[in-house]
Amino acid sequence: MNPLHRTLGRASALGALLLTLFLLTSAAPAAALQKGFWGPTRVSGVSQFPVYRDLGVSLFQMQLNWRSVAAARPADPTNPSDPAYRWPEDVDFALSESRANGMEVLLQVAGTPTWANGGRAQTVPPTQSGDYADFLTAASKRYPAVRHWMIWGEPNRGQNWQPQMGAPRRYAQLLDASYAALKRQSSRNLVIGGNTETAGATRPVTWVRLMKLPNGRPPRMDLYGHNPFTNREPSLRRPPLGRNYADFSDMARFQATVTRYQGKPRRKRLRLFFSEFTKPTEANDAEFNIPVSRAQQAQWITSGFRVSRQLRAYGFGWIHLYDEPQRRIFSGLIDANGVQKPGYSAFKRGR
Repeated sequence: MNPLHRTLGRASALGALLLTLFLLTSAAPAAALQKGFWGPTRVSGVSQFPVYRDLGVSLFQMQLNWRSVAAARPADPTNPSDPAYRWPEDVDFALSESRANGMEVLLQVAGTPTWANGGRAQTVPPTQSGDYADFLTAASKRYPAVRHWMIWGEPNRGQNWQPQMGAPRRYAQLLDASYAALKRQSSRNLVIGGNTETAGATRPVTWVRLMKLPNGRPPRMDLYGHNPFTNREPSLRRPPLGRNYADFSDMARFQATVTRYQGKPRRKRLRLFFSEFTKPTEANDAEFNIPVSRAQQAQWITSGFRVSRQLRAYGFGWIHLYDEPQRRIFSGLIDANGVQKPGYSAFKRGR
């Protein structure tokens, strides 16, 4: 994501009104906030799930790569026992360890096999949405304990979905087909759609407005996913970032946009799910090169939980458990020497 240094413009009268109305109507008791985490399943052969349990994680998040599992076209694509499928051992391990440590697993499914998109890169969606939906059917049968399914990750980024021209509408078809397939397997399956990020080649506000099926209706989903990365401490009192961006401080306004364009029937309010958030504590981070102090990282985590509760969001997630200097990752909650940063305690306290 490109650095977002400045807040752009002052809050419009409409934006201020929406925020005020939202806060006035948010006094109802909130459902439990899921605490998500993206991180390693094992380090040097040792399970990390006891660490996640100590942090209070309720939802361990990981990717299931379609291309890796189905390098060859399966003859019976909805059958998880088809010989073409090579299911990853790490998912089985995560499911076993999550169950033993009192949490669930979320699977983000992305990566198109060459046979499904004409031999192109895995970031190019399948030619037929039904191929992806068939794989989700097989995956749901293979992993019946999984009930959280994330349809792609940050498709509004050019690095993740190509081409971006017409991407919101193409994604809408993939999402709706996925919803139908997963709900046929179990009504308990929760389908997380959108999964945008703060900036992207297609700005998230634009993405929400354009994400429509050929008949003009919005695609079906249970939750709207968004990764609200930011370079300002989260607070719903801040002015809009502008230019159709949507960072953590924009989330009340973004919620109103999602409700307007994606909520149905009668503009039903879709709960937001913040799958990924992070902030580095050292310079030269490979992902987000605008660091804060360790104390500030902890404060931003606390503020992220506060905003999530104010919005009655479904979940708040973090990426990176450990700093990894060799990869220039410095947003972990534990540094390279194994010392817990203040952010560790802040995430652990967060509810």
